[in-house]
Amino acid sequence: MIEIKNIHKTFAKQKVLDGVNMFVDQGSSTALIGTSGGGKSVILKILLGLIEPDEGEVFIDNVKVSHREPGRTLSRIGMLFQGSALFDSLPVWQNICFKFLKGTEKLSGKDAKELAIQNLEKVGLNYKVANKFPADLSGGMKKRVALARAIVGNPKIILFDEPTTGLDPIMTNTINSLIREIVETMDVTTLTITHDISSVQQISDNVALLDSGRIRWEGKSKELKGSKDPYVFQFINGKHNGPINVN
Repeated sequence: MIEIKNIHKTFAKQKVLDGVNMFVDQGSSTALIGTSGGGKSVILKILLGLIEPDEGEVFIDNVKVSHREPGRTLSRIGMLFQGSALFDSLPVWQNICFKFLKGTEKLSGKDAKELAIQNLEKVGLNYKVANKFPADLSGGMKKRVALARAIVGNPKIILFDEPTTGLDPIMTNTINSLIREIVETMDVTTLTITHDISSVQQISDNVALLDSGRIRWEGKSKELKGSKDPYVFQFINGKHNGPINVN
């Protein structure tokens, strides 16, 4: 469960978040959409405890997120970064189990590699990939490895930051299908940042639209394309004119 209560954040006198309220129920999947630079990534950083809001509170499974003690909530969270964000100098298995090799919950190298292979299989990759390096992988394979890293250790919550950016339409559908399957199989709570409306409808139950630091619309993903809400209509149809300031 994710609960965001009246979050405000300003950078250099620019108001980025202006009273954001969101609730993502346990086991549900929510997409956060909105224009670039609108504060979506700031919300993720606050959820991860990387930055502190100026005002408001965030709770992960009823535990308050604190940038002073991020470990209290980070152990519950898996993260798929935009661009995959793999360590080029480490083989795939070490990328996947990095937190079990360098964190507080340490595993032996043998156990970590076995765990990595198990999670590779969950995303459709075989054991041979475990010893490869990121430079040896295609864009789609890197994304699958990043997904395996996000789910390792069975987190209760997974955050996805633009999970299909840079992928071709076929691989986009493949990754979306994997995400949906994993969400349903693991019964996790997910929050996804994306601009891809087709991805929203594939992987999310609910949608929230962020603009000018506030949530302007919330609803079911299946309601998105038929919505008459002016914010939603402008965004999904790419219109210049409307309540969303595109200048």
